Amino acid sequence: MQGYIKRNIESVIKSYLKHFPATAVLGPRQCGKSTLVKEINKNFPDFIYLDLQSEVDIAKLKDPYYFFEINKDKTVCLDEIQASPEIFKVLRSVIDSDRRNGRFIILGSASIDLLKQSSETLAGRIAYLELTPFLLSEVVKEGDIIKYWIRGGFPDSYLSYDDEFSMIWRKNFIRTFLERDIFQLGFNIPSVRIGKLWSMIAHINGQILNLSQLSNSLDTSVNTVKHYIEILNQTYLIRLLKPYEASLGKRLVKSPKIYIRDTGVLFALLNIKDMNSLMGHPAFGESWEGLVIENILSELPDWDGYFYRTASGVEIDLILEQGLKKIAIECKASTAPSVSKGFYIAMEDLKIEEAYIIAPVKDEYPIKKNVWVMTLKGFIDKMKQK
Repeated sequence: MQGYIKRNIESVIKSYLKHFPATAVLGPRQCGKSTLVKEINKNFPDFIYLDLQSEVDIAKLKDPYYFFEINKDKTVCLDEIQASPEIFKVLRSVIDSDRRNGRFIILGSASIDLLKQSSETLAGRIAYLELTPFLLSEVVKEGDIIKYWIRGGFPDSYLSYDDEFSMIWRKNFIRTFLERDIFQLGFNIPSVRIGKLWSMIAHINGQILNLSQLSNSLDTSVNTVKHYIEILNQTYLIRLLKPYEASLGKRLVKSPKIYIRDTGVLFALLNIKDMNSLMGHPAFGESWEGLVIENILSELPDWDGYFYRTASGVEIDLILEQGLKKIAIECKASTAPSVSKGFYIAMEDLKIEEAYIIAPVKDEYPIKKNVWVMTLKGFIDKMKQK
């Protein structure tokens, strides 16, 4: 990485350390978890970092109770916790014997669901945070949106010397995940097959998930495809966006939409090297849609996100819901965006009175009562003020 960018989540982690014995920071490999925590703890005089994939550090935990006892007044960071899930039972006992806040920082490359041991044994003792690759708000002062769109948000990719080295990093990231990471996560599955599925998902990015179609293409069962997709989902590489459920007397699409969460990884899978190549590619519009949805849902975790589509094609790209409040969002990769009649029909169907068209524009303006064209950053800033 060529530099350090202050992450928006830093203050949240510091707050959690003050209020919980253990704080878990979860996210995909190489998204900056270790760098972030080491940066935060430069001001911690008593901080110990252990990599649970390092034989040297694993040896230090041969007698974990004794290790934690002699370091009970220090903050211990356990990185890649999914490599040693058995440690959770030890942590529970150690925390209960001395319930001091800020004792442990746990870093992992798998979701809470995949780390069931932690949720079962550390309930009430641990706070969870998800760290994504860079979000637009974190890098907007470091470059323009085109660079972020093409390279994605993984720190080493975004901060690379040039686009060529960024692509090399992303190709290596994909290869390492397939050849090493999935096995270290405990999955004994053929890397070639899951790699082919990952590539196929890139080609249907932003579309309705059709398990039967994917299983036929892979010549395997639907249940196997579901299992592979769950692995990619729980390792933060894809996002499944649920359909909005409503009793409207209309036939609604009930399958989720599927996205590669990072556009840089998406373009590496599709071998798209720059914006000129992207603008002539079918992935252009859907990649913008994925970028917008990923940033909005990551920046606004208190809102639930869905898409809406009827069998007749009436749709809304993203519905944000919080209690009784609903907001409609349409994603348009155009500097002169417009929406179809179906978008307004969908708003009427769901009685949504506030809508935004998120586009790579310079100016923000209304196109109809309570319907605004806005930049992604402008929309997120507005929502955070609500």
